[in-house]
Amino acid sequence: MNGFSPHTMKTAPEGSRDGLREVEQGLGFIPNMMAVLAESPAALDAYQGIHAAFARSSFSAAEQQFLALSVSICSECYYCVPVYSLFAKKAGVPEEVINAVRDGKVIRDGRYSALRSFAAAVIKKRGQVSGAEVDNFKDAGFTKAQVLEVIIAAAFKLISNYTNHIADIPLDEAFQSFLWKEAKAA
Repeated sequence: MNGFSPHTMKTAPEGSRDGLREVEQGLGFIPNMMAVLAESPAALDAYQGIHAAFARSSFSAAEQQFLALSVSICSECYYCVPVYSLFAKKAGVPEEVINAVRDGKVIRDGRYSALRSFAAAVIKKRGQVSGAEVDNFKDAGFTKAQVLEVIIAAAFKLISNYTNHIADIPLDEAFQSFLWKEAKAA
């Protein structure tokens, strides 16, 4: 784990304990990624703050989870892909859509397909998407506000994806059934 270890409520810096308590209340446990992120109260607070802002976005709950999954796939995050596969399933994203994005295959649902395509463009091009890509996203029924909200998703997932890459965090048992091996994107 490159010198990083998951914190417990007892070992976490005082400034991270409220954030960890909030996670534990919401999920019933503290995922390893959050327990490692707790090393820096500022990092944990930033992640939770951006996540809270994204949760207030105009995307549906299913679209939010799918977007987090799509961004994590683009970032090749071995940890977040299983996490958001489970969360997407719980939020009602159709199983065939989850499987398609995880496997790098064509998504038949036009809205989810457009969401994945635009998110992938934002991540791969580091935000330097073309006007045509923005127009295609809006033509699929998304708004200008949602263009900006994709950036929020990218920012919140960047924190967790990069933390996982740097700290080599072990996947929690709760997410093992969604273990992921990178696939080529469609």
